[in-house]
Amino acid sequence: MITCLGDALYPAVGESAVKVLRGLGVTLDFPAGQTCCGQPAFNSGYPDEARRSARAFIDAFADSQYVVSVSGSCAAMVRHHYPGLFPEGPARRRAEALAARTFEFSQFLVDVLRVDDLPIAYPAAATMHHSCHTLRLLGVKDGPERLLDMVDGLDYRPLPRAQDCCGFGGTFAVKHAPISEAMVADKCAAVAETAAQVLVSMDCGCLMNIGGALAKRGSAVRVLPLPLFLKERVRGT
Repeated sequence: MITCLGDALYPAVGESAVKVLRGLGVTLDFPAGQTCCGQPAFNSGYPDEARRSARAFIDAFADSQYVVSVSGSCAAMVRHHYPGLFPEGPARRRAEALAARTFEFSQFLVDVLRVDDLPIAYPAAATMHHSCHTLRLLGVKDGPERLLDMVDGLDYRPLPRAQDCCGFGGTFAVKHAPISEAMVADKCAAVAETAAQVLVSMDCGCLMNIGGALAKRGSAVRVLPLPLFLKERVRGT
């Protein structure tokens, strides 16, 4: 599942996820009929439009054993909100079935593949931003941190106030720009506290927001989505 943001702005992240998963022995398919998951419409109060997107999405992934998303936000939409879009009946059962087999990338590596070792070395200091949907709706926190702990030579430094939102929130950053700017300023300050060289996250939207704010401040911190970080360092990909 490439996601809209991944397709339009971060195609290398999807390609990196594919290479990492193939390197771990996973056979992959990319349904050409996949659409937006419907989250923008859902969050903006348009359930009918979100339902139409969900139907197309469910059809596209009907034959998939698992669905792996490069965005915790989109995975959370499918897992937590799809069933509620439909009344009791076949459509809801299909939504529930898809929700049960949809995973965020790091969640799939840790909880499904049970990865406990990665052939990676990266002598650098890194910190991690946990996006709101990944952390709160999916409950994903320890998994991606364990993946970073598998990296030889990596000095992992937990991000202060890691539970705080970066201020992106999709439409939130547009509707409440001054508040969003203040929130990302706090996040940049937290990153600076770690003195890390690399900032890793599971959501490109957050990294686009934080990375842009860091760049405006002249920061040299490198901002990397987790699949791209792993792809750069996993031998054989």
